[in-house]
Amino acid sequence: MKPLITFLFLILAMTSFAQIKVNHIAVHVSDLKRSMVFYHNVLSLEEIEEPFKDGLHAWYDIGGGAALHLIEAPDIIKDVSKVNHLCFSIPDMAAFVENMKSKNYPFESWAGKKGEITNRVDGVKQIYIRDPDGYWLEINDAY
Repeated sequence: MKPLITFLFLILAMTSFAQIKVNHIAVHVSDLKRSMVFYHNVLSLEEIEEPFKDGLHAWYDIGGGAALHLIEAPDIIKDVSKVNHLCFSIPDMAAFVENMKSKNYPFESWAGKKGEITNRVDGVKQIYIRDPDGYWLEINDAY
């Protein structure tokens, strides 16, 4: 009987811990309207309700119940290292790359080779682009 009680206690303890999920990712931008055009037109993100309604914020659905929160703050110091990046997964890399080429939008591999795709050892294909403020975005096909 004691192993059963221990097992039930363990199950109860495991289910009582809160799970963590991403709610939103906030990114400071220097020009909100310019960034909104980029995130909508280049990445095709869907704008969602913006709760503050002050002209300094925009919100986009990024899937899984999470949102991208753009905040206009022109004087914020930012880190533009490629190591610090947002990553979006897409179902069709070839179509996305073709779209980048048709818009003449620059992209590069992890190594920095312009117009090239990185083929990771796990088979995932990835490219890197910059948003209007110079932040790096990884786009990969691990959808």
